[in-house]
Amino acid sequence: MTSLLKTASAPADQTLHKAKFEMETLVGYLLAGGVILSMIFIAAGLAWDWVTTGRLGLDYTIKGMNFFEFIVADVKEVVLTGFGPRRLVSLGIATLMLTPFTRVAASMVYFAVVERNWKYTIFTAFVLGVLTYSLFLR
Repeated sequence: MTSLLKTASAPADQTLHKAKFEMETLVGYLLAGGVILSMIFIAAGLAWDWVTTGRLGLDYTIKGMNFFEFIVADVKEVVLTGFGPRRLVSLGIATLMLTPFTRVAASMVYFAVVERNWKYTIFTAFVLGVLTYSLFLR
């Protein structure tokens, strides 16, 4: 009788294990992809600046800004002056800062839609709220 129960629940266990593996893989790709993409943007921006100015380094002031002020200021600069090396570095910084945010958002969607686990969805939504709030802090 127990072997019959094990056989009947085996496909459900394999499906659950496969879904968890897929989520872990997705989270891994999100984190690695975000870090690699930000490194590419920052390195390309620094290289572009080095080629055009002959020096390695940017004059950068972020002091006194929260994340959204930082993004809005750079978008305004792109509209007014065009895209340049500093904006590419800023894009890399923004990508790096949004990587964990995207990971938590993907986890919340996964818990809500795939697993339908409302307890984890609420916990993850709380973490997402705290991360969102932190982006507004200076």
